[in-house]
Amino acid sequence: MDLLQALILAIIEGITEYLPVSSTGHMIFASSYFGIEKEAFTKLFQVSIQFGAILAVVVLYWRKFFDFTKFQFFLKLGFAVIPALILGKLFDEKIETVLEHPTPIAIVLIIGGIILLVVDRFFTNPTIHKEEDITFKKAITIGFWQCLAMMPGTSRSAASIIGGMQQGLTRQAAAEFSFFLAVPTMLAVTCYSTFIKTYEDTQMKGYELILKSSENTKMFIIGNVVAFIVAVLAIKFFIEIIKKYGFKPWGWYRIIAGFLLLVYFNFLK
Repeated sequence: MDLLQALILAIIEGITEYLPVSSTGHMIFASSYFGIEKEAFTKLFQVSIQFGAILAVVVLYWRKFFDFTKFQFFLKLGFAVIPALILGKLFDEKIETVLEHPTPIAIVLIIGGIILLVVDRFFTNPTIHKEEDITFKKAITIGFWQCLAMMPGTSRSAASIIGGMQQGLTRQAAAEFSFFLAVPTMLAVTCYSTFIKTYEDTQMKGYELILKSSENTKMFIIGNVVAFIVAVLAIKFFIEIIKKYGFKPWGWYRIIAGFLLLVYFNFLK
């Protein structure tokens, strides 16, 4: 992977992480197009630059994250992230196997798009407008919904937002809780991939891959900075779109993108 490819992947991560379109799916397609999808550093990079996207939420909602008097807020996130931590560890190897095959991910993109086209029809009477009204039971339930995103192409954002709406949250409240929940979820995944996981091709830990060369270190730093800046803009954009138009624009995007990617990887590549 070179610096230009790293920049493109970081921009994709920043744009798509908080949109219901699957950031992982988009980065896999991009890395497959570049022919770098099997490289150990590429696999690490795609996960580690989520740290920049995490910081975007913390900065935009800093009053929420740095108000330590609201202990229940942090407790809710802690309980909600538990299902993803357990299931993620159990299915880590199977998930990584799927990541190397673009076709099933494209199909999941299309299926998810169809669901987004109709989801607004099912949750028309929301009763929860802010995070303070979310119970611990509802938070944990949303956490289980988030686990659907372990299938690449599903979208963590889409799964947790739909889960929030199923639990009675408004679209905006569900989106914002999805943002909040992303912080411990992605932080855990990033730390695991960087400090604990051993990459089979090299038998090295993630941080060893980052420090292996000055080029790797530079790409890691620049990737996180770019992902942070782009994610800040994407979050603001998404909130406005979802308030005005719901999920239909993202549904059509997923369907069109999924079909184009199916054609490319099965007939043109």
